[in-house]
Amino acid sequence: MTTNYSYDTLSEALNGLAKRGFTKNFNIQSDCIECKDIELKLHPDDFEILEIYRFEGDSNPGDEEVVYAIESKGGVKGVFVTAFGIYSDELSNELVQKLKIERKTLHSEYAL
Repeated sequence: MTTNYSYDTLSEALNGLAKRGFTKNFNIQSDCIECKDIELKLHPDDFEILEIYRFEGDSNPGDEEVVYAIESKGGVKGVFVTAFGIYSDELSNELVQKLKIERKTLHSEYAL
């Protein structure tokens, strides 16, 4: 049975994911995601996106952020946050395809 999680804010999502083992923080690069703390770079074939949460800004719905909960093939679990509508000019085609949000997997939360 799959448990569905719901978060009201970005910080609540990050805290909840950390409690569930998503403890590494990744940053997006042009062709991979990177965790500098453990010097790990993951290319699109090296990780799976397990959960996605989208949040709109309080005052401007255009201020949207997306939280990705990922797991590497080696079992490293972590998160990265990006603005909704990633600037695809800066990313490899493979990474853009990996990060595309499918409506079926997106957990959309709206901050009040």
